[in-house]
Amino acid sequence: MIDFELPTPIERQMQLLTMLGEQVMRPVARYYDEHEGERPWDYINMIWQTVRAQGGRTLSVSSEKSSSSGEKKPRIGNLLMIHTVEALSWGDAGLYLSTPGGALGGAAVEATGTPEQKERFLKRFAEGEPKWGAMAMTEPHAGSDTASIRTTARLTDDGKQWILNGEKIFVTSGLMAAKESPGFVVVWATVDPSAGRAGMKPFVVESGTPGMTVAKLEHKHGIRASDTAAIVFQDCRIPYDNILGSAEVARASDAEGAPKGFRGAMKTFDATRPAVAAGAMGISRATLEFTAKYLKDRGVKVRYGVPLHQQTAIERDLLQMEAQHRAAWLMVLKAAAKMDAGEENTLEASMCKVKAGAVANFVAQKAVELLGPEGYSCKLLVEKWMRDARINDIYEGTGQINRLVVARRLLGYSSKELR
Repeated sequence: MIDFELPTPIERQMQLLTMLGEQVMRPVARYYDEHEGERPWDYINMIWQTVRAQGGRTLSVSSEKSSSSGEKKPRIGNLLMIHTVEALSWGDAGLYLSTPGGALGGAAVEATGTPEQKERFLKRFAEGEPKWGAMAMTEPHAGSDTASIRTTARLTDDGKQWILNGEKIFVTSGLMAAKESPGFVVVWATVDPSAGRAGMKPFVVESGTPGMTVAKLEHKHGIRASDTAAIVFQDCRIPYDNILGSAEVARASDAEGAPKGFRGAMKTFDATRPAVAAGAMGISRATLEFTAKYLKDRGVKVRYGVPLHQQTAIERDLLQMEAQHRAAWLMVLKAAAKMDAGEENTLEASMCKVKAGAVANFVAQKAVELLGPEGYSCKLLVEKWMRDARINDIYEGTGQINRLVVARRLLGYSSKELR
């Protein structure tokens, strides 16, 4: 029998985050949506205390602990992480994305860095003032097609430094990580353009490094409380040891046809895609709960157990919204649970990312339809949730790309065989 009861640490965390969402995030969500570029410092300073206490590793696996009797406890680090992301996104997705901490950059360090690098780059998120990490992969001419990345990393003649040149776009928290806090940006660049994806390597570029410039901030459709930056690297020099993992270009492929040198990026995605999916689930739950209550308060109640042909059109819509939401959430839980168990979750990570992104968009758009003119107006947050939901089918691998990952895994095709 499956037990869906939350472990005590997660249940306590959810109670605190629900209060934070209701009392701190929701009341200012509309303001920061309409004042893009302003920093939500009240929220940032409040959540930083929690982030710092947890070591700032908001998208990482917690270490396995033993009970007082010496018995090993089940690892729940990733389950705790996705519940945290879901709850904060339920409060407000834009504010959640402005949360200080390692974020996607920290996750890349966790996934591909050495123990020494993890200590060196991540300890800052457990001390001092708020700091941000960011990950820069997308380029103006290379979004989902990572093999076409043009940002280069060239080793100096004395072998002591890397020189980065190129441009990255759509970097979440890029301004805060690269310029306005002592954080860092993990930059994916090629050390050998002729090697394709095999030549891609992650590099840590510290905030304020000469040659790294925040070129502009995007004005976005949704998630406006967070900054999304374009960053230019022009002869940007970093220490040799700031490359995460090996500098060797391994052209050999694994069983799925992905170059071994590219596995660092995929390992990062395996950790971050369930987190992004959890964020989509937070938006979906907020929309679903609000819509159901709004309609119930106006006399529209859902009758569970009633045959389909006896249900009203609104009942059928609400039940479908709830069913799709619950199905997607179970997929997110499975992807996180496999990580906690130390099992490969590439398939599950992409599956939950596809499903959660599609469901968040479906639920939000259907809610706007059900609530009519009020749903479409700025009187309610529903139209904002619809705009916030849209990004979840785009970033951290579009729906199309993740569907390809799923198909290749299920059918046994390589990336060259199924494009």
